Amino acid sequence: MAIKNRKLPVKFNALFLATAAFSCSQAFAHPGAAIAGNVDAINADSHAPIGVMGDHMHKAGEWMLSYRYMEMEMDGNLNGDDSITPTEIVNTLANPFAGPANVRVVPINMTTKMHMIGLMYAPTDNLTLMAMVNHTTKEMDHITFQGGMGTTELGRFTTKASGIGDTKIAGLYRLFDDPTHHVHLNVGFSLPTGSIKETDDVLSPMNTRPNLRLPYPMQLGTGTFDFEPGLTYTGKRNQWAWGAQYKAMIRLSENSQDYTFGDAHQISSWASYSYSPSISFSARLTGKTVDEIDGQDDNITAPVQTANPNNQGGDYVNLGFGFNSVFQEGWLRGHRIALEYSMPIMQDVNGIQLEMENMLTFGYQYAF
Repeated sequence: MAIKNRKLPVKFNALFLATAAFSCSQAFAHPGAAIAGNVDAINADSHAPIGVMGDHMHKAGEWMLSYRYMEMEMDGNLNGDDSITPTEIVNTLANPFAGPANVRVVPINMTTKMHMIGLMYAPTDNLTLMAMVNHTTKEMDHITFQGGMGTTELGRFTTKASGIGDTKIAGLYRLFDDPTHHVHLNVGFSLPTGSIKETDDVLSPMNTRPNLRLPYPMQLGTGTFDFEPGLTYTGKRNQWAWGAQYKAMIRLSENSQDYTFGDAHQISSWASYSYSPSISFSARLTGKTVDEIDGQDDNITAPVQTANPNNQGGDYVNLGFGFNSVFQEGWLRGHRIALEYSMPIMQDVNGIQLEMENMLTFGYQYAF
């Protein structure tokens, strides 16, 4: 698989530098294990990297409000784990629908932006409840090739979908706890609040501008109720903390458009080092496998690879780096900010799909 140079966009750099500046100021301001007035320090490493959901529990009666911003960039295409060009795609990839023999429209990049609000509440020490809602914006750029064959480029266009995504609810149940190790069960459900009927104007190979239902990666939800079981382990000793989490997404039904997104299974493991109670640095390795779509939406039939249910899912391994920071004094005591940047180290997709380039997650959390 070809390795690309990965450069953060300017806004990623600005966000990273701002968060790093805050974190460093916190670290050098509070290098000890306690703060002024002998108030116990709040440990930044008591939470996993911000990209991990459902990683920690709360004491009875405690609430936590969180906000996450996630942005993922995809660029170029893969055939399995090998790079493939747009002209190679239109020369070799069959169109399974009526019309030209091969696909005539090729996506070249995609950006997904998500704003997520989360709320956690612990009715007992052994049970924490959580809910998450999100607003997602997706944009995909395409090349349209002229007519029914050949490699003459007709033009380029962008499709966009924006709105509420699927809603998550979950419960975390404590299984084991001692001063070093902690294990809890994750039991969650995804509710189909995101649209699966998004449309936009496209550029056809015949140089028309029809309004069509967008392909599967551009839809905002799954249309199904999904079961999300998992198991989370965390540990801590001195300045080191570590953890691992298994989570699955099991589709429970077919949606109203006669298809089902593939089941997914993910394992994450991480380790973090605390320079001080105020700041911890982390590294995380994540492996994920996603099945193909089962079924088909009869309204998604354009001559583009993303309209084929077989060109969905695959096997992925990502490497992430980040830090958690927490204020220790004043009215901001207990407020956290965190950042994680991840990139793929292995991608083996089903069929031909866009290649993930990088993902940035920024978060804010406050427990009360």
